[in-house]
Amino acid sequence: MALKITDVCVNCDVCEPVCPNQAISLGPEYYVIDPALCTECVGHHDLPQCVEVCPVECIILDEAHPESCEQLELKYRVLMQARENAA
Repeated sequence: MALKITDVCVNCDVCEPVCPNQAISLGPEYYVIDPALCTECVGHHDLPQCVEVCPVECIILDEAHPESCEQLELKYRVLMQARENAA
């Protein structure tokens, strides 16, 4: 499942730089996560780094984007291939 940032976000700026897929950006009111880029850090880290650093614990599973571990791994491989092709 992709992750999402709730409106509890205080815009502390710590989540964006730790995202290995550049899935986090500043939205109109608070940070948002692009579900097309979020792999919950599968392929990069054992735990989602944004969740690890968030001081207000506002990053949760996005029930609107259910994905299995296998789907997250496939998304990671596709994202890495696209990154290689762009380089």
